Order: sequence, then C-alpha cells, then structure tokens
Amino acid sequence: MNTMIPAGYKSAMDVFSTERCIKFLKDRFEASLARRLRLRRVTAPLCVKCDTGIQDNLNGVERPVQFPVRGDGDTRYEVVQSLAKWKRLALCNYNFAPGEGIYTDMNALRPDEDSLDNTHSVYVDQWDWERAIAPADRNLDYLKAVVGDIYTAIKDTEWEMDDNFGMTQFLPEEITFIHTEDLAERYPGAPSQERERLACKQHGAVFFIGIGGELPDGTIHDGRAPDYDDWTTPTGDGHCGLNGDIFVWNPVLDMPLELSSMGIRVDAPTMTRQLEIRGCDDRKDLPWHRMLLDGKLPQSVGGGIGQSRLCMLLMKRAHIGEVQVGLWPQEVIDTCRDAGIQLL
Repeated sequence: MNTMIPAGYKSAMDVFSTERCIKFLKDRFEASLARRLRLRRVTAPLCVKCDTGIQDNLNGVERPVQFPVRGDGDTRYEVVQSLAKWKRLALCNYNFAPGEGIYTDMNALRPDEDSLDNTHSVYVDQWDWERAIAPADRNLDYLKAVVGDIYTAIKDTEWEMDDNFGMTQFLPEEITFIHTEDLAERYPGAPSQERERLACKQHGAVFFIGIGGELPDGTIHDGRAPDYDDWTTPTGDGHCGLNGDIFVWNPVLDMPLELSSMGIRVDAPTMTRQLEIRGCDDRKDLPWHRMLLDGKLPQSVGGGIGQSRLCMLLMKRAHIGEVQVGLWPQEVIDTCRDAGIQLL
C-alpha cells in the first residue's frame, strides 16, 4: 500500500469537529455551485439495470458490482460507477431548457481501483451535475466558462473555510488551461502523470483539456469512455477535445490532486465516431445509445466533483479516510493509527 504520512502531520480537529466541518463545507460548496451553474438538486439512483447503456463504463476495464433482484424476476442490476449517462436522461425527463440543469449526490463503488492510498477509495462520493446546452454551445470557450464558474465555487468555499475555521487560503485566484497536446510538448518524454505533477506545481490549479483523444505520438493522456465526453471534436485552435480534468496542487501531500472530470457531452456523430475508435460499435443498440442516436436526449455539459477530495483538500487532511468512511486494508488502518491519523 502507498500510504503517505507527511512529516509532522497532525489533524487540528477531533472527530466531531471534523464532521461539523465536513457538513459546513459541503453545504457551502453546493449552494455556490448551484447558484453559479443554475442547477437544481435532484435525487439519483444507487443502482441501474444492466444492459440499458446507462452505466458509466469509465475506462472500459473496471468491473461494476452486479447482483440479481429477486422481486424483479432476478433481473440483474449494477451499482453505479458514475452518473454520466443517467443525468442526461434526467435532463430529458425533467424537460430542462438550455442553460439550466441538475446536481446530485453520487455514491458509487469502484472495487477495481488500482491502489487504495491517501486519495483513492473503493467508495466514491461526488457532486454529479449536468446542464442542458444549445448546439451552438459546443465549443471550447463555453467549456472554459463553465470550468471558471466551478473553480469560482471552489474559491468561494475556500474563503468560507478560512473565515469560519481559520483554514488559510492557498489556491490561486485563477485556474490555468492547458491542452494535453501542449503539455506533452512542454515536457517531452515524461509520462502523463509526471506532466500533470509538473504543471500543477507550477500553476497551482490547472484544467487539462483533451482527455481520451490520441496525442501526436499515438498515446492518450488518460482513458475516457467513448460515449459521454467529447474528446475528438476539433476546437479551432489546432487541437481536439471538449472535455478535461480539474487538478490542483495539494500542499499537505505535496502532490497534484484531481478534483473533477467533466466535459461537453457527445452528440450523435461524435458518439458514433468515438465508439468506432474504441471498437464499441455494439453499444449503439443499447436503449440509452439509441435514444441519443435518435435525437431524444438534449445536448449537455456535465461532470463529477469529488466530495471527499474537496473536503480533504480544503480541510488540509492527509488521508481521504479522515473525511469519509471508506474501505481500507488492515495495513492502511494500522499505518494511519500508528501515525495518529483518525480514519472515520
């Protein structure tokens, strides 16, 4: 296990003060996010029916948790891995107009997480959000504006944490935008995670544009499913991709921290193209995909923002288990206990 114990680290709060702080932070961030993106809170499912196409397949290799439901004729269901597709269906069902949308608490299980460490857990909690857009909004400037609003909501919350709990602000005033192609040119020969680390350390907060698309050297910066984010549309600046990830520099762990994965969603031509690139043409026959191809789903932009990750960042905690009740091997539990780190 890769549990990091920062030298001299000690939490300034007991468990109950921590719980109060978590509630405060989440309430403040939700309110700011909803106001800036014009979102309404809705209730989301924990599970979805298999073979509907609603499940988020992430990188395509993760195994969702499946089980039969006796009361539904042993129909098989899956615990969600994210709500990327469900949210777009909800926009359709709730008749949202362009410029308005939804947010929800997403609780997922990802048992195929490569490493259970300071920032990764089997249990994933996010604010999943989705906003309807007009076809004319499918451009990089619109995406950057939305990212700016999200980052402002983060900064709003950081100020509230400073004002109410004395958590000194450290994030930069503005977020920097870097395309993954430019990042590869800036740091030739470095793997993608190292490129992220170097850029985050320099700028403090970065939105990496173009996740999932092929770079000039034939590699991809990181994986992305072919049927929700648009990572192949030309942006007019010599690059492709209308999606990306928000990373910030975590001063407690002295490393980059991914807070959000998001993007403008695929339209019918884009999804068809990306399914072909990934060799997933068979998905076009699934119910959700047929709705998109038949023009029944709205155009949208959306993403997920890590709840526990934002809490550990702004509360200056060393381990995500300090702000969520996760699943940890005994070795991690023992290491944290011996270091005086209180896992919830």
